Amino acid sequence: MPKLELNRRTVMAGLAAGGTVLTTGRVGAAPAQVQLEDIQKDAEVACLYHCDYGDPDRFAQTLNNIGNHYSVYGADPFALQIVLVVHAGGIKFFLDSLDGTMWADETLPPELFARAEAISKSGLKVYLCEITFKRNQLDLSRAKRADFISFVPSGVATCAALQGKGFAYMKVG
Repeated sequence: MPKLELNRRTVMAGLAAGGTVLTTGRVGAAPAQVQLEDIQKDAEVACLYHCDYGDPDRFAQTLNNIGNHYSVYGADPFALQIVLVVHAGGIKFFLDSLDGTMWADETLPPELFARAEAISKSGLKVYLCEITFKRNQLDLSRAKRADFISFVPSGVATCAALQGKGFAYMKVG
């Protein structure tokens, strides 16, 4: 019996064929944790965008670039794979609240997360750095819960590992 290989392409194809919608059942829990070896290049063109900054305008430009990138491929998740690796100041865009953080005095435009969420429908995956959460004494459950968000052990290690797997590297700014 042949071994069934589950990857992004086969899962998305199965969901599309079955008309299935993924929903989260993790109320109150942190996003899933992903190991570096579990992230594979599943499209001919794969790109990682690196966000280690907390500037909302720069983050908005990153989302513009990712949206433009998908538009060239007709938002086809089988033709293009994009991941956004987030650590340091970038995690604030994916927190449920800035209360109790070093960014507590800031107000983020809510449309930034809404834009990231909309782009995720084209296949965008966001990987948040566990080390950043630990260094900032933030419980992992403080991250927004969405199917496109997962934790990786280290943001910088993920950037290097994905480049080694053939992902192109992009950083806005």
